[in-house]
Amino acid sequence: MSKENNKNPKKPKFNSWWIYGLIAILLIGFQFLGSSSFSNTSETNISTLHTYLRNGDVDRIVVISNTRQAKIYLTDEALAKEVHKDVARKPAFIGAGSPQYTVKFGDPQNFEDDIKEIVIKNNLDATSIEFDNESNLLLDILMPFLPFVLIIGIWIYLMRRMSGGGGTGAGGQIFNIGKSKAKLFDEKTDTRTSFKDVAGLEGAKEEVEEIVEFLRNPDKYTSLGGKIPKGALLVGPPGTGKTLLAKAVAGEAKVPFFSLSGSDFVEMFVGVGASRVRDLFKQAKDKSPAIIFIDEIDAIGRARGKNNFTGSNDERENTLNQLLTEMDGFGTNTNVIVLAATNRADVLDKALMRAGRFDRQIYVDLPDIRERKEIFEVHLRPIKTAETLDLDFLARQTPGFSGADIANVCNEAALIAARKEKKAVNKQDFLDAVDRIVGGLEKKNKIITPGEKKTIAYHEAGHATTSWMLEHAAPLVKVTIVPRGQSLGAAWYLPEERLIVRPEQMLDEMCATLGGRAAEKVIFNKISTGALSDLEKVTKQARAMVTVYGLNDEIGNLTYYDSSGQDAYGFSKPYSEETAQKIDEEISKIIEEQYQRAIQVLTEHKDKLTTLAERLLEKEVIFKEDLEKIFGKRPFEDEIVEVAAADKASDETAAEGSTSV
Repeated sequence: MSKENNKNPKKPKFNSWWIYGLIAILLIGFQFLGSSSFSNTSETNISTLHTYLRNGDVDRIVVISNTRQAKIYLTDEALAKEVHKDVARKPAFIGAGSPQYTVKFGDPQNFEDDIKEIVIKNNLDATSIEFDNESNLLLDILMPFLPFVLIIGIWIYLMRRMSGGGGTGAGGQIFNIGKSKAKLFDEKTDTRTSFKDVAGLEGAKEEVEEIVEFLRNPDKYTSLGGKIPKGALLVGPPGTGKTLLAKAVAGEAKVPFFSLSGSDFVEMFVGVGASRVRDLFKQAKDKSPAIIFIDEIDAIGRARGKNNFTGSNDERENTLNQLLTEMDGFGTNTNVIVLAATNRADVLDKALMRAGRFDRQIYVDLPDIRERKEIFEVHLRPIKTAETLDLDFLARQTPGFSGADIANVCNEAALIAARKEKKAVNKQDFLDAVDRIVGGLEKKNKIITPGEKKTIAYHEAGHATTSWMLEHAAPLVKVTIVPRGQSLGAAWYLPEERLIVRPEQMLDEMCATLGGRAAEKVIFNKISTGALSDLEKVTKQARAMVTVYGLNDEIGNLTYYDSSGQDAYGFSKPYSEETAQKIDEEISKIIEEQYQRAIQVLTEHKDKLTTLAERLLEKEVIFKEDLEKIFGKRPFEDEIVEVAAADKASDETAAEGSTSV
């Protein structure tokens, strides 16, 4: 290989800037050669010139009026004198005809009169005085064209910037602005992600694996009359692994993989988006079988006619129309599969979602406890962990976490362990990382008055007491009055992962959330602004019970929720003003009932509430076993799912459902 490289060295690529540089060098060279810079001409002053005139050394004086400069030519006898020896020697490439001295003057008339006076007084008839105007031929030629050159240069620069910048590649040239910006991935060099790197997502992974298998071995399916699917839409919450799944497809497919974002079609010029769609599918058809991946497709796939209040032509709609035509129009795209990802499937156009375009809609949901364990295994591969680390425990402590959240937990745990000079990352580092991500950074230096600290302690003790005494409230794991992020205190819970929620469960959670304000009322007979986040949470829950889930007897089995998103831009509510008033009354009624219920629970256990708050003031952080010492075992312990009993040591914190003051 080395011999071949020596025989065929890489030639430098031609660049148009070389020509520009050569022209500039030539222009500068002509300018210098046309001037007196390379001659032995010396500059002198007027008084010295007068001396040379009186001595009879001057043969000729050429007065350049437009530059106010005089060129002095000496006689042959003067050049032989010692005083002029420096200007007597001439460079070979200059030749004869160059002056020996130059003189700059002010007023031309005064200069001329002085010279003539000296010539007449000294009878210097041999000395001639000439007048001339000097011009730069090259500059005179270029000046008329300079404005046009500047305008054209600025126009080319702006066009390159607006079309994506750069001098090469699609979209880099002026006339390539309509070319596709899709990046073509090479599975050997560009991406090495495989399905082994995608943990969990079994259903979604099975769907895309089948698409890859179809491209690799189409006869297996076509022999039975099956057809290749036109497209698959990955839908799910942010951070669940939609783009990661597409990267795995790029690494596994072994076919050309075009990747781009929905915003890459959007441009300030009319018709550019549709042109880029056409060019993208043309490239894919030329390299078929191929896969096109469009990330965040909602940038161009939003339902048409929603925001067009002005009646003007919408460039985004034209781009969407072209995409619809290319995916399933009159012409066929053989063996070109379109993968797309979005977390806003409700706003997509119905024509884009129909079978024949996106035949499969793959929902990528938040991982369950088993999938979270698999995701931890993937992200812990490069991290040095303690041998005793229990992945089942970590999975139980992160309910509701997405794959991106778990990756963040692993990275944060490694940083925390490194900060503490540890050789390996242990369980406590992961728990601290969960606390850091959920609650924010600890602010132990935050200035809090003793009265405020006491209020915060009773507020958090109120949450802990009510959640401990209510059957369906999430089990408490940890309570702290150390400020974190924007919170002055927090309570950590380990909620049960329910697929369906009953009214009594929602009401118990609301009551536990209102326990903080209720504790302030019971102990101090005053309330504060510290319950803002609690009130926001319970208001949303109560409104959902009434208007979304139909769990209110007064309103009945009605829902005003539209999963299709069609009423997102509506100007009117789907109910009358009378119903709106009734909804507000029912929401307020639900919240007040749970608030009074929390006050009743805390009044019954006021002594235990006080004991818990005093211990919290003393230790600042208390755990589940501290509550067991004060309240005893929860009376509903046997009915709670086993994940609630996962904590054994005092350092085993949880990660979901923090309630802040």
